[in-house]
Amino acid sequence: MHAAGRFDIDSWDDEPYDERDGVKLTRTRVTKTFHGDVEGESTAELLMAFAQDGSAAYVGFERIVGSVHGRSGSFVLHHSATTSSAGSSASWSVVPDSGTGDLRTLSGEATIANEPAGGHTFELDYELD
Repeated sequence: MHAAGRFDIDSWDDEPYDERDGVKLTRTRVTKTFHGDVEGESTAELLMAFAQDGSAAYVGFERIVGSVHGRSGSFVLHHSATTSSAGSSASWSVVPDSGTGDLRTLSGEATIANEPAGGHTFELDYELD
């Protein structure tokens, strides 16, 4: 199945914990509100690395609480992304068995895109028993 929508970033709080030789490591907490086929709110904890020449990477976990196509519950996304002058890669996957409520058996992969005007879109390709 496929769910699509957008999200707003409500807060972005980053705390550097190591910064030297042009490389900065941060712990970042992000809260979002989702609209569309996925409705709800989330909190993400991200470990981010900002390297030289604009390269960066992050990993993290995000719990989304709300509904997917009207089925209520929550689930956790595992984030992993890198970017450099050579290109970028990213994956957002549902952590196995992290679903609750009507989303208990949710599995799948998500994509996130940054819009030119600053908005964010969200797509979730998923299975749900």
